[in-house]
Amino acid sequence: MPEPLKNMYSPAFISQLSERICRYDASVDLKAFERDVFDKQWEARELKDRMKHIAAVMNSHLTGEYDDQLSVVEQMALDLDRELGGEMNFEYMFLPEFIETFGKHDLERSVAGMTKVTQFTSCEFAVRPYILQDPERMHRQMKEWATHEHAMVRRLATEGYRPRLPWGMALGIYKKDPTNVIEGLEMLKDDPSETVRRSVANNLNDIAKDHPNTVLSIAKNWYGASEERNWLVKHACRTLLKEGRPDVLEIFGYAKPSAFRASEIKITSPLINASTPLSFEFNIENKAKSASLLRLEYAIHFLKANGSHNKKVFKISERELKPGEQIQMERKQSFKPISTRKMYPGVHYVSLVVNGEEKKVVPFELE
Repeated sequence: MPEPLKNMYSPAFISQLSERICRYDASVDLKAFERDVFDKQWEARELKDRMKHIAAVMNSHLTGEYDDQLSVVEQMALDLDRELGGEMNFEYMFLPEFIETFGKHDLERSVAGMTKVTQFTSCEFAVRPYILQDPERMHRQMKEWATHEHAMVRRLATEGYRPRLPWGMALGIYKKDPTNVIEGLEMLKDDPSETVRRSVANNLNDIAKDHPNTVLSIAKNWYGASEERNWLVKHACRTLLKEGRPDVLEIFGYAKPSAFRASEIKITSPLINASTPLSFEFNIENKAKSASLLRLEYAIHFLKANGSHNKKVFKISERELKPGEQIQMERKQSFKPISTRKMYPGVHYVSLVVNGEEKKVVPFELE
């Protein structure tokens, strides 16, 4: 079993952190700092709570007002960036947490701090309360960040403004109306950094969940300009593609589902449970008179506690099939319990999805 991520904050890590803090603030008591980090509640805290706690201990031990303390945080991020480099140093996310928790009374100073700190460890979570606090001011800031020379600052201009950022505070104002967010994405769609372009795609994918037609219109306008732009648009449309929308599939040149003939799924696993996966096979043929682009997926209709089913689509592959070409494929699907889905014994279903169209659904028993 892998080591829990929260355990990266080991005694050795915290000892090094306290020594580093003393370089910038000699009045900090190393032993007291470490003792306060590893308090009686430490073991019970999960990852994000440990980040919050470390930020709070820094606030209680660093001398001076917020401006002075933030200067220490900025210098630490700058020095660590020189030493460690890299695009994202996740273990130091308690530095943005410090700004998020203790700086909302001083927006301008905190914005300046995020501009520096995000170059070392992303402020994508820290910026969100400030957006909700003053959307107009932060919209102007987003456009300013979008022109910054550092790629990780430009990334903050999109990642921090994702309406549905995983693990992050939801931005209801932009779920309702993403106009301001899209203005920033327009500025970054051809960014030289792949990291920034990926963030643009992820942001659009978020927007597509509330405003699918808006993203469809953007996809039509953006697609075809370059290979990089094409990749961005396709990644942005991944949720719409999984939904099998014909107008989205058409953008990327997929053939109509009627171009293909798919066999029924044959289930080859005699027993299916938490330790034995579902195994199935099928074949598919291009019956058109010309080469046809195939997007092949399968769907599992998972049984829920109330007896209904929840459909989840999994991508298999995409390829071009020549006229009359036939392929045979096998797939497996695990039913091991995972944190995001509980498995219930009983009848589940599996089906093929060919260019967005679901074929005959086949039942199977999960024991």
